[in-house]
Amino acid sequence: MFALLAVFGAFMALPLVYAINNAFKPLDEIFLFPPRFFVRNPTMDNFFDLIAIMGNSWVPLSRYFANTLIITIVGTVGHILLASAAAYPLAKYRFPGSKTIFSIVILALMFSPHVTAIPNYMVMSWLGWVDSHASLIIPAMAFPLGLFLMKQFMEQIPDALLEAAKIDGANEYRIFWSIVMPNVKPAWLTLMILQFPMLWGSNGGNFIYSESLKTLNYALEQIVLGGIARAGVGAAVALFLMIVPITLFVISQSSVISTMANSGIKD
Repeated sequence: MFALLAVFGAFMALPLVYAINNAFKPLDEIFLFPPRFFVRNPTMDNFFDLIAIMGNSWVPLSRYFANTLIITIVGTVGHILLASAAAYPLAKYRFPGSKTIFSIVILALMFSPHVTAIPNYMVMSWLGWVDSHASLIIPAMAFPLGLFLMKQFMEQIPDALLEAAKIDGANEYRIFWSIVMPNVKPAWLTLMILQFPMLWGSNGGNFIYSESLKTLNYALEQIVLGGIARAGVGAAVALFLMIVPITLFVISQSSVISTMANSGIKD
């Protein structure tokens, strides 16, 4: 079984290995037919060309990177906190309208982002958030999958554990931060893995128009549009955009797996 899984794992890793090799290929190797999987004459020219192109931009690369970092971190952390805070009362309390609210959340999972694109733009326009980072951060914080996932995990926490904390004098905020959140660590780590790449790869869409507010993904996409002469730079761009989400996943996956395996609590 281990050998079989290793074979499938190696097969699934082939696109990543190919992308890494492409980033270090000189231009003549990129256009070879049939294409070569591994690089024969590795070079750093693609990365130097990328730095040179971005160095001539009137908006520095660091500004694009800072915009992307702000949107990604604030959107991801805000989504985890908002989804957790909303899921806690839905999972552990019964109040008028709780079932209706959760039904709306489930219904929201059925709609593609393309379906809600126009209403989303209209709401952002009414709020005056178009052409600002808030137009990307706020919708990301309201991602319905996060609330659904957090609620399902929080329902597994025994009520007896929460009641014991109340008897010991803990208030709701202390229970939420000290008991509930540590026990649903697999859920919010999973949300982080799902939300971070989505925001990291965002190009601003139809919400951001100012060049100084645009994201790194947008800037790198414009470089790739330069034609076949920038094919090598495009390969370097693809690797650059892939490396951050993959690194996050590699760092987080062990925590997710171990926590899911060891955090089961039963009455």
